[in-house]
Amino acid sequence: MIIETTNYYAKPGREEEVLLQRRRATAIRKRLGLPEGRTFARLEAEGPNVQWRCEFSSESAYREDMAARKESAEFSAARAQMHTLIERFERHLHEEVD
Repeated sequence: MIIETTNYYAKPGREEEVLLQRRRATAIRKRLGLPEGRTFARLEAEGPNVQWRCEFSSESAYREDMAARKESAEFSAARAQMHTLIERFERHLHEEVD
């Protein structure tokens, strides 16, 4: 199993907009027939304001998902809008080992 985690660090005062934009991207994923994943909002401490996680059965399933995102003009526009709201973005991939 592959787990993709994306971290969004909002520009000051844009935290709610970042969460709303992540929800829009999730709705686009659903329309594209992709797994919705799960969205999390930071409660305390330092770190990303919003985090999204999604599980994939294999690395090839993950790569297919990435290709579908890249091919979608709607998703690309949502991604571009997100980048106007954040100071930093991170994507991490992990493989389940146990």
